[in-house]
Amino acid sequence: MINTGVLVEALKRTLKARGITYARVAAGLQLSEASVKRMFSKRDFTLQRLDEVCRIADIDIGDLLQAVVERQAQISRLSVEQESELVSDTKLLLVALCAVGHWTLDEIAGTYDLSRPDCIKYLVRLDRLKIIELQPGDRIKPLLSRTFSWLPDGPVQRHFRAHIEAEYLNWPFDGPGELLLFVNGFLSRASMTEVIARLRRVAAEFAEIHNNDLRLPLQVRNGASLLLAVRPWEPRAFRALRRQDHPPVTAGRLLQAGVRHEPAALPMGRSRRR
Repeated sequence: MINTGVLVEALKRTLKARGITYARVAAGLQLSEASVKRMFSKRDFTLQRLDEVCRIADIDIGDLLQAVVERQAQISRLSVEQESELVSDTKLLLVALCAVGHWTLDEIAGTYDLSRPDCIKYLVRLDRLKIIELQPGDRIKPLLSRTFSWLPDGPVQRHFRAHIEAEYLNWPFDGPGELLLFVNGFLSRASMTEVIARLRRVAAEFAEIHNNDLRLPLQVRNGASLLLAVRPWEPRAFRALRRQDHPPVTAGRLLQAGVRHEPAALPMGRSRRR
């Protein structure tokens, strides 16, 4: 069932993607911009008002409904078998990350040493795995949701730790668009839960920014990776110095935000090499 709030969120995404401002909507509705912002913030829409905004933005409400249905049907997790097949073939994994990152067939074949027939062969496998839908004209439709995440300690995360993690972290992180923060503190369980919730929001914002940048040409976009992790932890060297009658910092149930990778989060495209 689709409620008005879901439609309003879909409308906001569409307006943003088309560069339509609240000021433009306000002018069309003969309202103040503040009123329009408040209307969107509170999701205070009648169906008539929703139809009026769609008309101002030249958006077909039927297309809006279809976009909501497709978004709700998207996949948030793969199975162990699906992930295992991805990591079994480096070229398949590469094409998968490009495909779900909204690259076209021409962009994949033009960037990497893969022929069009080879790319299509891998895209057919991804279609069979239900990761993408290969449409007429070799158009690629990703089927992964904005909230997609890899299986905790699944094949992809294990592949990352074994083959990519050291390469990723072995970097000064001192250039433009680079940042590495490592902070320590002593937090309660409630505070850890709040930190995890905030990190999940950051990951969701990363995905939203990625989607907004899809309208830009590939030449001005770089592969970007965001690694978020938090857990109760004490270095092994410190733990070895603890008194035997004092429990370790990590006693109790492990809380972990985990490693969060959006579909296109593994490094690809142009990058610096050490």
